[in-house]
Order: sequence, then structure tokens, then C-alpha cells
Amino acid sequence: MTNPTGPGQDQPQGGGDQNPWGTPPPPPPGGYGQQPYGQQGYGQQPGYGQQPYGQPGYGQQGYPAAPGYAGPAGASPQLDIATAVRSVLNQYAVFTGRARRSEFWWFYLANVLASIVASVVDQAIGAPLLQIIVALGLLIPGLAVGARRLHDTGKSGWWQLIALVPLVGIILLIVWWAQDGDPAPNQHGPSPKYLAGGGYPAY
Repeated sequence: MTNPTGPGQDQPQGGGDQNPWGTPPPPPPGGYGQQPYGQQGYGQQPGYGQQPYGQPGYGQQGYPAAPGYAGPAGASPQLDIATAVRSVLNQYAVFTGRARRSEFWWFYLANVLASIVASVVDQAIGAPLLQIIVALGLLIPGLAVGARRLHDTGKSGWWQLIALVPLVGIILLIVWWAQDGDPAPNQHGPSPKYLAGGGYPAY
């Protein structure tokens, strides 16, 4: 039989550990030049926007959200009661611009709580002094944030005068105040809920 390795050459001896006729050895685990999943080779870094296996990325639990990220829909988080009250009082007599629902309703709740506390104090002292002061002090910012809340839905702030119509007027106002604002800018300015880059003004 003819020697397949050519004349003058000996056939390879031994078991399957040898490499006859130039056959390449089997690839290492993970393939040539690759690392097992979740491991990195020397000098390798994860690509842009990628995280090593098992580590959370931006917006995932255990890792802070990316700056300016406001959720899938781009809406900024709801205001808490302290931020809402501070926002309204800082815009004490500002009847222009827009106000989101959380700002209006948190301030309305704080107004009711302040009136209850003032009523209790007045009963203790026997004179409705503090209640009148609280009502007069919160009247203008309450009207201002009510107008801005209507602006957020694309309506004029003058629609608050419809409250003078018995029963029907206040019900209609409550329905309008409870509506979500226009996500796009309108004639009263940009949406306070969908600000560019997320977040809401710091008051």
C-alpha cells in the first residue's frame, strides 16, 4: 500500500492525541479568541451601552437611573406634597404658565388640612382669627394654581368663574382639574409633565 505521507516519510505513530496530516486541534471552550459568556479577556472592555453579565445597567434595580431619564413615556415623576406646596407658594400670584395635576391636588389637600388646623385653633381660643388669615393668605395662590391647571388642559383660566354657577359649575371645574394635561406645548407654554430631558423644575 502506498504511504499517504509521501515517500521517505514515516506514518505517525501513537493514539488519537497526535495530529496526523495537519488536522487542527479541537477549539478551546468558547471558541478561538472568545471567552466564556460573562467573562472578559485581557484588555477587553464591554462595549458602549453594554454591561458585564450579571451586572445591572442604567434604570435597573440596584443602579441609579441615567441622568435625565424619566421613564418609557418621558414623563417626569409626580410631585410630593412638600414640593407641590413650595412650587405654588413660590408662584404666589403667577397666573401664567401651566400646572400639572399632582401640583394642584397636593396643594388643595394642604389647603384643606391648613383650614382644619386653623379651625381647631380658633375653637380653642374662641375667635375665628386664624381661619380668616389662612383663607385670605391662600386665596390668591389657590386661584393662580387653578388657572395654571386649566392652562395645562388647554383652557383659559377665566373658566374658574364658572364656579359661580350653583352646583354645575364646581362639578365641571373638578372634572377639568382632574384631566391630564396636554403632552405637547400649547398656547400657555410647554408641559410641566413632559419637560425636555425629564424631571420637573426645582422649587
